[in-house]
Amino acid sequence: MFRIGKPRIDPRGARRYTGEAYAITARDVHFSWDDVPLHYIPGEPMATHLINVMHLVLPEGERAMSAALAEALPLIDDPRLREEVTGFVGQEAVHASSHEGARGHLAKLGLPVEPVARKMDWLVDRVLGDHGLSGKAKRAWLCERLGLFAAMEHYTAVVGEWLLGADHLECAGMHPVMLDLIRWHGAEEVEHRNVAFDAFMHVDGGYARRVRTALIASFTLAVLFVGTGRYLYNADPTQDKGGPWWRELISATRRGVTPKLSIFLTEIPKYLRPGFHPSQMGSMDEAVRYLAQSPAANAA
Repeated sequence: MFRIGKPRIDPRGARRYTGEAYAITARDVHFSWDDVPLHYIPGEPMATHLINVMHLVLPEGERAMSAALAEALPLIDDPRLREEVTGFVGQEAVHASSHEGARGHLAKLGLPVEPVARKMDWLVDRVLGDHGLSGKAKRAWLCERLGLFAAMEHYTAVVGEWLLGADHLECAGMHPVMLDLIRWHGAEEVEHRNVAFDAFMHVDGGYARRVRTALIASFTLAVLFVGTGRYLYNADPTQDKGGPWWRELISATRRGVTPKLSIFLTEIPKYLRPGFHPSQMGSMDEAVRYLAQSPAANAA
């Protein structure tokens, strides 16, 4: 639901909670994968596997992000932001479990997803964990992780906005269950697009860290997106699925059935603009409208 009042943005991009904004809450959604085929976008193996990147990469990342924000809660003294962070953590937990369900279904259909899942486990545990630090080192590493996750959430909000308006997927005959999953997820990414950024700005907000973590996050996500999509396409057991992965990727982006890879370059200047705030991007109205008609969200 909406609450009356509009928060202000200060010159460095932090949100001032002088009013009340959107109330974020987790939705207990469930999806049935029984009749979802391996290529759930008919005739589009590459586009299908680029969507599959979400199922393989996001669950562990979302859990790591939730852990960092939960760790930051004692440092957040604004009750409104604490409420948003709590709702955000709940939504991310449901996202992770939903994509894991899709991942398990793909494995049953013969797609070898475990190698990527193991790599993501390693990345989260060895790179994005808390490392048992204490004192100033613990605080500095928390700020670094918050900066990374704030930048990553910028990209998930951009992709979420794209998913809400991606009529090409519906026209291509994408299976309605998978289409609902990614659009529900995309709508909630738009819905909570400001939370990780606001938590970072509240706990730290240093511009040098914002620049550094944005560059690292952009490079990491680009590598994961392309690398995982390539692996899945090549590992797909289907015969005659198309030409080389790179040619199919270019074709899919040109035809609008996947987001453009250029976002990993074009979004950096926007995010690093000193007065930037995530509330300036995306359409909350469009996100709320989809959540109001999503089959899974309505069933919840």
